[in-house]
Amino acid sequence: QVQLVESGGGSVQSGGSLRLSCAASGYASYSRYCLGWFRQAPGKEREGVASFDSDGTRSYADSVKDRFTISQDNAKNTLYLQMNSLKPEDTAMYYCAATWGPCLSLLPTVFGYWGQGTQVTVSS
Repeated sequence: QVQLVESGGGSVQSGGSLRLSCAASGYASYSRYCLGWFRQAPGKEREGVASFDSDGTRSYADSVKDRFTISQDNAKNTLYLQMNSLKPEDTAMYYCAATWGPCLSLLPTVFGYWGQGTQVTVSS
């Protein structure tokens, strides 16, 4: 059973930084997997932010490239999202997600396992 628990959200001013964490379990026994970060703002659809393939490949949405970094600590079974130069439009609930196989897409429908989310609020 895959379990994902996010933490690290909060309120920051524009230009600030936050690091989100996702404690993940139940996926490491699979030889190939994809972990991702998604976000959903009020009244908007959930969108992909970044993905981390078990082969080390990382992908980012254009809106966060050069500002956000996704990484994984295998020893701690934790996925991270370092967010720098935050903007008010980054305000959203952020979710960690997992699926089996390679990272083929940042579409939410591809991912079958989800955490409960952590809120990020960026004020101007």
